[in-house]
Amino acid sequence: MRLTLFALCLMAFSFRPDKPAYRLYTSTLKATTYAKLLHQATEADVVLFGELHNNPICHWLELQLTKDVQTAKKGSLVLGAEMFETDNQTALSDYIQAKTTAKELATQARLWPNFTTDYKPITDFAREQHIPFIATNVPRVYARLVSRQGLSALDTLSADAKRQIAPLPLTVDLTLPGYQAMIDMMGNASHSGTTNPQTTTSSKTPSDMAANFARAQAIKDATMAYFILQNHQSGQTFLHFNGDYHSKNFEGIVWYLRQKQPDLKIMTISSVEVLDVNKPAAENQNLADFLITIPVDMTKTY
Repeated sequence: MRLTLFALCLMAFSFRPDKPAYRLYTSTLKATTYAKLLHQATEADVVLFGELHNNPICHWLELQLTKDVQTAKKGSLVLGAEMFETDNQTALSDYIQAKTTAKELATQARLWPNFTTDYKPITDFAREQHIPFIATNVPRVYARLVSRQGLSALDTLSADAKRQIAPLPLTVDLTLPGYQAMIDMMGNASHSGTTNPQTTTSSKTPSDMAANFARAQAIKDATMAYFILQNHQSGQTFLHFNGDYHSKNFEGIVWYLRQKQPDLKIMTISSVEVLDVNKPAAENQNLADFLITIPVDMTKTY
């Protein structure tokens, strides 16, 4: 009897389901493979990898995709990232070209606090493989200016400063669902008294501040799209890393890319944390061309 129970326990243990760190799905939530994602990435003009900034699975997959696209399209890969601001391009390029050290890069550029763990491996691979790496994000001082004063504040910038952002005047469609959700979120925060008084002024109404918050997001999206297009050539794959919110639902950066080049072959990747990676919720449909589901209790990098 004991032997039978022991055998049954062994069988139950041997058939316990695997615990995958992630799963891949199409936009319609059909299970798919990394091989298919890679193939489509090599065929695309622009790949927007929407990451969760503190998720190690995202960062590992970004590195693997970079390596594999480089193998498939050696000499025709360009990298870009939200994590580098346009006025830090010289510092980034000098590092990629091995003109400076990692210590010098840290003093010359505004690196994110998680750069060493999450983005340095990709940056170092680009350095080793001589892959161009483009700083695409608007300098934060200008995004902050828009958030506080609106887009018209950018008109006062110098010609040199304007070269670091998307061309003005900038069209912003605040009716796009992503921006509208930000406005709603900020409006709810102001009504509940949770907005930061240091970022508000008495001359602005809560609706003004919420709209400017969305416009600040738009100047980031537009600037990233602009510098992607400025540094992409026919036959190349431009692999861009950005927070998921900047490209999910085919909005944000995608919208601005489409305004300038409607025929551009764009592939998007969205990342979500879920309770069960094998059962993505219906609400995760159509977030992107490829969906990465990651356990919600995955270890974070910060």
